[in-house]
Amino acid sequence: MKAAPSAQQRGQAAEAQARQHLEQHGLRLLAHNWRCRLGELDLVMLDGDTVVFIEVRYRRHSAWGGAAASVDARKREKLIHTAQLFLQQEAHWAKHPCRFDVIAITADSQATAHLDWIQNAFDT
Repeated sequence: MKAAPSAQQRGQAAEAQARQHLEQHGLRLLAHNWRCRLGELDLVMLDGDTVVFIEVRYRRHSAWGGAAASVDARKREKLIHTAQLFLQQEAHWAKHPCRFDVIAITADSQATAHLDWIQNAFDT
């Protein structure tokens, strides 16, 4: 009997699905799982001349607000600070416009997963 995928494996699969979806929409990968002392950026991509910081969230069900709701104010602040450090270290991108997107993937059943791409997710 095959073991169920671990949370890390599900997360990696969700990031791969998100990356494929975004590349099909013309975005180009700049960095994947970029890490620093402050945290991690799942995907950093280029949409035209805009640097896009993408947080990928996966949930097996939509209870408790689902994947998108899991990006709370504390998580947003951490992502913003991590992105600022990315732009300091990758200075050639610092003059480009930037935005934060969320890819929320919810799999309510084994057969179907719903992907929701929320552009400018932090602009409220």
